[in-house]
Amino acid sequence: MNRSDMLPDDTYNRHLLDNVHPLDWANPEPSGTYNLVVLGGGTAGLISAAVAASMGARTALIERGFLGGDCLNVGCVPSKGLIRGARGQAELEWLQETGLISFGTGAAGSLPQVAFTTVMERLRRIRSEMSGHDSATRYRDEFGVDVYIGEGTFSGRTLITVTGDDGTTRELSFSKAVIATGARAAAPPIPGLDSTPYLTNESLFTLTELPESLVIIGAGPIGCEMAQSFARLGSRVELVEVAPRILPREDLDVANVVHQELEAAGVTVHVQASVSGVSGSAETGVSVQYRSAAGEEVRVEGARLLVAIGRAANLDGLNLDRAGVKAHARGIEVNDYLQTSNRRVFAAGDVASPYQFTHMAEATASLVVQNALFLKTGKTSRLTVPWCTYTSPEVAHVGISEQDAQRDGIAVDVYRHEMSAVDRARLDGETEGFVKLITPQGKTRILGATIVAAHAGEMIGEIVLAMQNKLGVDKLASVVHPYPTQSEAVKRAAAGYLKRKLTARVKRIMEVWFRWNR
Repeated sequence: MNRSDMLPDDTYNRHLLDNVHPLDWANPEPSGTYNLVVLGGGTAGLISAAVAASMGARTALIERGFLGGDCLNVGCVPSKGLIRGARGQAELEWLQETGLISFGTGAAGSLPQVAFTTVMERLRRIRSEMSGHDSATRYRDEFGVDVYIGEGTFSGRTLITVTGDDGTTRELSFSKAVIATGARAAAPPIPGLDSTPYLTNESLFTLTELPESLVIIGAGPIGCEMAQSFARLGSRVELVEVAPRILPREDLDVANVVHQELEAAGVTVHVQASVSGVSGSAETGVSVQYRSAAGEEVRVEGARLLVAIGRAANLDGLNLDRAGVKAHARGIEVNDYLQTSNRRVFAAGDVASPYQFTHMAEATASLVVQNALFLKTGKTSRLTVPWCTYTSPEVAHVGISEQDAQRDGIAVDVYRHEMSAVDRARLDGETEGFVKLITPQGKTRILGATIVAAHAGEMIGEIVLAMQNKLGVDKLASVVHPYPTQSEAVKRAAAGYLKRKLTARVKRIMEVWFRWNR
């Protein structure tokens, strides 16, 4: 994205740009060799630079677009701001449905509608406020990083040339380098898409008016989150997915819960929909044609189109060949230590990871600094990585799923507890979902877990900690939770192991013991 792409041109976005891509920025004059040069100023790059510089390493950071990367500018931050506004509308509806609040009768007393323009203005304001944390000035003044705004390209195995916005160049010599250029939305090969106006996550948050209708291609996490949010805010939403169900990476029972909630919000879901073409214009709206599972040709129409599938690593312009760095279709080739084919060059974040999450970028950045500047001891294979889809209810997952175990022929035990049986969830009116723990059959080691709950993202950390430290499901069952909390569901699910352990034979032995011991 360029500065001109950050719309609308208001006070908040101008303040954001002054932090993450300042026009008047003067690139420093390099002198000597840097201990570490970081290409890319997203989450992985920022953390790599800050940690290295804080430890005393002479560090340079190069960013051609916006510091903060996708997460701050077009990803996690704005999307969660939009989701929060949409959830406010759902909360109003819940209050009315439960009789906890009344808006009277007639048009004057109808349910208030959360204003889309206000939701978007709020997210721009908060994003602008947060941008100071990722600003060029902060990294220069607080961390002592040499920040270069411009295009970075390898000019040798230990050399990077930076071309600034004003056309001036700087040549940086490095001992070690980190490629952290991230990934971007990439259009799938759909006939007609090139000539049809469409949105991606990089342009969605520039909207200032609510589309009357929205067609979304792709029912993965982003597609489902945005479908539910725009429907709650008043758009007519059509969600189109080629797979037999939404959220295909999750278990069927997980997808079913979210599917029901999407439909409850007013989303029309089309699955097993093989898209054959798109057409339309900004004036007339867009049309998506697909072939159904039954072989029928179906057409769905909307005012705007959001393409929520397809990602590509940002490799263009890097001249990797000059550095002797190998890459493939998914990004930079790295070993378990995140080292590339050039032993002096490492890679972190979305450009080198199959898990394209901000928290994974942060984790790999820490490993890269350790491995590049000190001893190579940090392995990505040792990381326990959760993820979360921020629908209502949320879906949080770590490790293998039940369908993974079935596919790979792994015999497992599944311990499950419904949120409808959790007192706090019932009081909060958030009973949809469950906690599911996966262990090897007859064992306590936790292989994976899935939580479907209003606060699943907040609840999964306890399980991640247990898995990271090789604590069994029996240990989770012994954790004391405050009452009433929704996280009790984790303990209740884990307690299923103790119940299963109490077999009929064990129970008979215990009955003999108690008769003898009274």
